[in-house]
Amino acid sequence: MSIRVASVSKNYKTQKALNAVSFTAEKGQIIGFLGPNGAGKSTMMKILTGYIKPNEGNVFVDDIDVLKYAILAQKKIGYLPEHNPLYTEMYVREYLQFQAAIFKVDKSQIEVCIKKVGLSLEAGKKIHQLSKGYQQRVGLAAAILHNPEVLILDEPTTGLDPNQLVEIRELIKDLGKEKTVLFSTHIMQEVEAVCDRVIIIKKGQILVDKELAELNKNNLQTITVTFNKAVNEGLLTTLPNIATIENKTKNSWNLSFKTTEDMREQVFDFAVQNQLKILELSMQTKSLEALFREITN
Repeated sequence: MSIRVASVSKNYKTQKALNAVSFTAEKGQIIGFLGPNGAGKSTMMKILTGYIKPNEGNVFVDDIDVLKYAILAQKKIGYLPEHNPLYTEMYVREYLQFQAAIFKVDKSQIEVCIKKVGLSLEAGKKIHQLSKGYQQRVGLAAAILHNPEVLILDEPTTGLDPNQLVEIRELIKDLGKEKTVLFSTHIMQEVEAVCDRVIIIKKGQILVDKELAELNKNNLQTITVTFNKAVNEGLLTTLPNIATIENKTKNSWNLSFKTTEDMREQVFDFAVQNQLKILELSMQTKSLEALFREITN
């Protein structure tokens, strides 16, 4: 088990930032760690890295007790914090050489990481000369420099343009094949594009811990349809996989289906069988963003 968190609680004076949080993560998983501001995400990440200690509970990274052997555990962790702490007066290569010396990493790895995160053309510049997106890449290069088993990324795509987003997404997905990645973000599209699993936390407690595929499977599909004349609600209950029926206006309906199958064809067939004409039809599926709002509100 790459990460094991058992009943972790953390208090800041009278505020309970984490309340008996437990979860595990295995190698090869990319986990979206989600929650509203103040939910406890960054606190949990700092505890995992050994930066702060919990009031209660246990934390293990690659079977190393982080609370007892923080330095040993940190050798297994790559961490990109939310506010990327860089020495901006240093050149990119100079900064990575400094990081390599700390972790006692062969300097040949510097060029490998520079290429991997797409910094080749910027490596001769001072960090303060780089855009925020490229500074994020420097932080990511430093996080993977020592080839850690676990990557903890707190808002890693902040400040990236759309093209850079695609590149960093692919990099994270590639890294996730060999490592455990805990990935915090407020951008739900990033989670849907990158993650295998989602943990949603609110007020220091885990509300959801599920595979992304399972969440998608359980999502409701809603079809809004307007017929040319009134339809009896009882007739609509004969539609397969129907979950809820809501009458918007006399001839307009919101029909929710619990299935991953596109139900528009079934609605068309229903109209034909009952001598109806469809004047308007649209479909929506509940996105991760909608689910997040529903759970955290």
